[in-house]
Amino acid sequence: MDCRVAVEAAVPVYDVETADEAVRIAISKTGEMLNPDLNYVEIDTGTRTSPSGERLDPAFVAADEALVALELRMDVFNVDRDEHASRVARKEIGKRLRNIPLKVLSVTEIDPESSDRVNDASTATGGSASDDESGRDRGPDLGDDADGEEL
Repeated sequence: MDCRVAVEAAVPVYDVETADEAVRIAISKTGEMLNPDLNYVEIDTGTRTSPSGERLDPAFVAADEALVALELRMDVFNVDRDEHASRVARKEIGKRLRNIPLKVLSVTEIDPESSDRVNDASTATGGSASDDESGRDRGPDLGDDADGEEL
């Protein structure tokens, strides 16, 4: 089964004056930490709401420092169930975003026909989807962790 996992990250940003500036810096900082290894992770601003349900800016700025809510989305291939997909996404993103809190927001199964994944011999046998004919890295085949052990 293939899944799309959305993860919320709380990214600290220093020496900023406005929420917009904090968001731009947080996206740039996160992109630098993820690239080039995880360049297939989509980065977007997260959503925050007040206890009364009012929608808030994704950044909270105080004393020229900010905490920015970002939503990171990645596709995980060849997983057994939703919990497996969320563990893989947290591990892969968490390895590169050291000391940044992460929370899994959602796990949705990807329809095989709408997936970017190419169904050639290497992916059908559990190989990496990164060696398709386009040369584009489509993300890891994460049926096991980086040490080769089954998750």
